[in-house]
Amino acid sequence: MKRVQIALFDGFDLLDALAPYEVFAAAEAYTGGALSVELVTAEGARDVPSGTKGLTIAASGALDPNLEGIILVPGASGDVDGDEPDSVPTLLAKAAETGLTEAVGLALGKPGMTVATVCGGSLALAMGGLLEGRHAVTHHLGMEVLSATGAVPVQARVVDDGDLVTGGGVTSGLDVALYLLEREFGSRVAIEVERLFEYERRGTVWKSEGYAPSAKSGQSGAYDEDAPGERELAQAKGEAAVAGTWEIVLSTPIGKLDVVLEIEEKGGRLEGTAKQGEERADLIDLEARGNRLTWMQSVTKPLRLNLKFDARVDGDEMTGTAKAGLLPASKFAGTRVHGRRNEVSQRSI
Repeated sequence: MKRVQIALFDGFDLLDALAPYEVFAAAEAYTGGALSVELVTAEGARDVPSGTKGLTIAASGALDPNLEGIILVPGASGDVDGDEPDSVPTLLAKAAETGLTEAVGLALGKPGMTVATVCGGSLALAMGGLLEGRHAVTHHLGMEVLSATGAVPVQARVVDDGDLVTGGGVTSGLDVALYLLEREFGSRVAIEVERLFEYERRGTVWKSEGYAPSAKSGQSGAYDEDAPGERELAQAKGEAAVAGTWEIVLSTPIGKLDVVLEIEEKGGRLEGTAKQGEERADLIDLEARGNRLTWMQSVTKPLRLNLKFDARVDGDEMTGTAKAGLLPASKFAGTRVHGRRNEVSQRSI
């Protein structure tokens, strides 16, 4: 028997969870009991408040990553931006910090196990570091955040990446569940449930197979990549003002982080690293234009994200913001604590 576990958490979206629940519940009869579905949480049996006016649903047990079958993670319901306790980013961040992410991580890759998500459920897993390099989709408002976690966003209603199946917006939960029925038990069962619900699946399920579409010619960016030295010239204008060792404090919704930046000029280009605790990360696409400094950086704490940093440098003072998609921007400020890197280049990072 295949077990379908729909994992709830505080603030979950009702339709994300209950639409697939009804599909799988109906399929229990059509498969002669070859599958069963239940609502669970990482903590065990309890009443779980949804994000829709606090409507509470009872979960009957604890999520078990060792059961063969399907684990489905819904998204959250709330304000789509901001960092209030009932906002979607905050609810998903809290869900990612519970045993939910750990349990799903144990399930991924196990024979006979499929992990599925609906809407922001993929973000909850991605922010816990589980979807790096995986093809996935989420609600259209969260696609940029999905990319910032290291996942590979795909513009499709349902994305099949092997043992990971993800759905887009809220109603895609019906499509995800019906597709999984077809994949696991055949088209006849899926069609019977479609007839019962008087609903037909929408769109084409994306898979990484077959011919890849020919790439379209893109528009040129702010720089002409073929123009020799143009980018280097623009960068060189600001490199002398930013090189050095910087100690900054990044203020996030769940606390402050101390980060040390090491920036130096090498061969006409800026290079740098960031150290937070014992972790060190490269500063990607590091550019200085006048007193403005921008870069991208991968972080694992408090969440696994690729952040875009935008800073202003005024002498030995630096201020700016770090942002990932629609997630609330985090402010940072810091000071230069050593001389400029091009003056002390002999010192190793």
